[in-house]
Amino acid sequence: MNRLNLKPSHKAVKQYFDEMESITSFHLFSEGAVSPAFANLLRRSGRQLGLTLAEQYTMKRNDHRIRVDGAMLDSFKLVHGVWEAKDTDDDLVKEVKRKFERGYPRDNILFQAPDHAIIWQDNREVFNDDIRAPEALVEAVKTFVEYEPPAYEQWEHAVAEFKDKVPELAERLLELLRQERRSNKRFKRAFTNFADVCRVAINPNISENAVEEMLIQHLLTERIFRNVFNNPDFTKRNIIAREIEEVIEALTSSYFSRHEFLASLDRFYGAIEETADATIDYGEKQDFLNTVYENFFQGFSVKVADTHGIVYTPQPIVNFMVRSVDEILRSEFDRSLADDGVHVLDPFVGTGNFVTRVMREIKRTQLPDKYRDELHCNEVMLLPYYIASMNIEHAYYEATGEYEPFNGICFVDTFELAEPKTESLFTERNTERVQRQQDTPIFVVIGNPPYNAGQVNENDNNKNRRYETVDQRVSETYGKDSRAQLLRKLNDPYVKAIRWASDRIGEEGIVAFVTNNSFINEITFDGMRKHLAQDFDAVYVLDLGGNVRKNPKLSGTTHNVFGIQVGVSVNFFVRTKDHDPNQPVRIHYAATGEDWRKEQKYDYLDEAEDYSNVDWDEITPDAKHNWLNLEHVDQFEAFIPVGTKGVKNDRENDEGAVFQLFSLGVGTNRDEWVYGFDPEGLSMKVRELIENYNSEVARYSQKREVDVLDEFLNTDPRFVKWTDRLKKALQSGTICEFDSKRIRRSLYRPFTMRWLYFDHLLNQRRYLQSHIFPTSESENWLICIGGYGRKDFAVLMTNLLPDLNFYADPQQSFPLYTYDEDGSNRRENITDWALNEFREHYADDSIDKWAIFHYVYGLLHHPGYREKYEANLKRELPRIPFAPDFWAFANAGKRLAELHVNYEDQDEYPLTEIEDDDADFTYRVEKMKLSKDKTQLIYNDFLTLAGIPEKVFQYRLGNRSALEWIVDQYRVKTDKRSGIVHDPNDPDDPDFIVRLIKKIVTVSLETVDIVNSLPDEFE
Repeated sequence: MNRLNLKPSHKAVKQYFDEMESITSFHLFSEGAVSPAFANLLRRSGRQLGLTLAEQYTMKRNDHRIRVDGAMLDSFKLVHGVWEAKDTDDDLVKEVKRKFERGYPRDNILFQAPDHAIIWQDNREVFNDDIRAPEALVEAVKTFVEYEPPAYEQWEHAVAEFKDKVPELAERLLELLRQERRSNKRFKRAFTNFADVCRVAINPNISENAVEEMLIQHLLTERIFRNVFNNPDFTKRNIIAREIEEVIEALTSSYFSRHEFLASLDRFYGAIEETADATIDYGEKQDFLNTVYENFFQGFSVKVADTHGIVYTPQPIVNFMVRSVDEILRSEFDRSLADDGVHVLDPFVGTGNFVTRVMREIKRTQLPDKYRDELHCNEVMLLPYYIASMNIEHAYYEATGEYEPFNGICFVDTFELAEPKTESLFTERNTERVQRQQDTPIFVVIGNPPYNAGQVNENDNNKNRRYETVDQRVSETYGKDSRAQLLRKLNDPYVKAIRWASDRIGEEGIVAFVTNNSFINEITFDGMRKHLAQDFDAVYVLDLGGNVRKNPKLSGTTHNVFGIQVGVSVNFFVRTKDHDPNQPVRIHYAATGEDWRKEQKYDYLDEAEDYSNVDWDEITPDAKHNWLNLEHVDQFEAFIPVGTKGVKNDRENDEGAVFQLFSLGVGTNRDEWVYGFDPEGLSMKVRELIENYNSEVARYSQKREVDVLDEFLNTDPRFVKWTDRLKKALQSGTICEFDSKRIRRSLYRPFTMRWLYFDHLLNQRRYLQSHIFPTSESENWLICIGGYGRKDFAVLMTNLLPDLNFYADPQQSFPLYTYDEDGSNRRENITDWALNEFREHYADDSIDKWAIFHYVYGLLHHPGYREKYEANLKRELPRIPFAPDFWAFANAGKRLAELHVNYEDQDEYPLTEIEDDDADFTYRVEKMKLSKDKTQLIYNDFLTLAGIPEKVFQYRLGNRSALEWIVDQYRVKTDKRSGIVHDPNDPDDPDFIVRLIKKIVTVSLETVDIVNSLPDEFE
């Protein structure tokens, strides 16, 4: 049993008595006045043991519901105890009797008044005492909070074992499946047929590994679905499970015993079943099973979870969205969810939360017809499909008292339904359901689309698939009308989902999705915002925030409603029959507090109930389809763009931009292989990579036929780091040859030089860097601008090849010169048009292109410019105003350029070197660390550098200061996948990192001084 560390002397106990003293001094004795103090104590105590206090918690007891003052819930949303608060005047003994008569639980319930507490556990009274003394109060709280129901205790022990056991079992099952495919002809035939069915029904590129995984999922979970919901005929009733069972029967036809193999999991299965039996309310059982699913699936199949973005939607979000859709139907269409003809579709049903919640919104007398004919959903992953089927069917049974199969669920990829196809979709019954759904006019599309924009690593072979029709629709609408250079984020499944749903509802209807909130304000989605405004009459966006990547002060686990890293919004898109795309759309926006914890956001949704009770701001988009932060837009628009796609793509036209050409940095997609701190080590790595790749080319050329390339390739990340570019090269028979001239100096991160193997094949994308630094002899200077789209604005000049993610995020490079790819035909990249504009404005013919180059660099450092146009700089490239004093900015920019480009030549700042006499003398770095007050840098065990001026940290590049970039980058780091070690230490120059640190301190201080000397007026 877990023990609560709570003593009478602890702060939490003292705070409770202080609060009670303050309340009673005002003669406030009501339950509402005194209960918050005890709630705070329970909340703090429960947190120690992983319990959350849910106040005003509703529970179902037999045939009615009760609302308790609080319930202690664990991470699986199981109730560990119930709290009932009473005021001083209540007769506690009578209150206990009255509550029990109403069916309140007796397993662990605390009745508490300011002066007394009674606790019942396991159907007997275990505590009854005055709690005005700290010792008695602590005893009461510990008795209540430490209690664990026997079934739950068994469950918690079993789940810890299960988490470790399932991957091992899955691997053993995988070995068994492959062994049986070699020796069991019946199973081999059944497996091949099943895989063919999957490729037709789910994904034409589905790998055999994925098919094997489906069988393993079924084997490991089928018992749960039979027993938790008391459905022994599950594998016969469910049309997909029945198909898979035929394959399993072929597997077990030889020597494999399912029962014997899974015997070691009996403790776990028993714990699930016993715990599920202890949950009387179906809703609790459903929540429990959803949570078991989440823990099981994420632990067993991380790659698939990563691809599909599997996230369980919290109930407050589901409730809010369903109630809002019903209210929108009433206000905009004079209809409701219960009305005939209002067909509802959840295209990514997951575990069925949205459909079951819609069912609760419909009267029981109307539910049977709705259930049979007008509720639809799709799921492409096996486990959630099973759970959704069970949840929906049992929700119907709960409401009507009758079991009826749910024919509205399809085992299908929703995006695949947009493709013209006539093949069978898994089974005849499933195909009939899909066809029925396709023939149905859908009025409401609601749900939680997948959120992942792409796989982490090509070697995982779990990339999101391409869909010809849906992808084309995204490209010809959202992509075509975007001004952004990088459109990768438009590949995000949630973007495809909105595009698909917008087309699916036809002339009128509602699309209600909870999604990533990046489309609201990022430049990549300007074309998407344009079409949303054209496609709908009304748009409602409730921004729930929680973007941890943009705001590192937040925590995904505490501030994000899903516990993920990206921001979240709830969105309603409404189209009426009278829709006119030329009429201005009504865009409504609201946001929760940036620092709100997720519980506050849940409470907000519960209190609002639906969209009509939200305080919306009405938005009028600007000409560039921006929705938010529109202050200073007109002023910013009047400035000269630093670069535009139009000028970049039309070499004959330079009107309207400072620079003709600009480019993203080098995107290798295999940094661990093609970057290195020393050229010799890099050469060895690249030679090994090329040798391994060429061996795969040779092996591939000898194969007559390869059905699935990813299954043929050696995907060990220690062998080759694959990208789609390299895979295409292999298929075309392209051989790679090593060339030492391709090893080039590169600025990998701010003030972090590395060597790069600059190669068209081994770099995934070089963009236009081959026109900026075509050869090692090509001289150039370029301004690297980052921050637009995600992070804080940053700018740095360099004369080296820059990485794509220069500021740990994509940046755009604006060079002084451009070349042909062979290094010839150098030309200035500042446009003639810009030169004339500057000369005419300032009436100064002495202004040349070098001066404009430095002017731009100086102006982009101006604090006032950055602050005033912060929102603009986050969504688009900078625009350059004409400052009153051109030469002040040009001269400052020149000094900054010399300082930053030649940072290795600067003087060393005299930091104090503190040596530890007990440590071995060495200049070797493993991982540096700044002291809490940032006045010292702990270099290693032997050396600490002290006396760092506070002003150093005022020079920031994105989300770090220049010195912090050095601390972050100059450390020994082992790539987890490939095992490749990046070591910045140089045995031939052991103290160069110490010298570099001192130089960066000098650079930082001088940069701050130059920036502070800039004129106040910049426009």
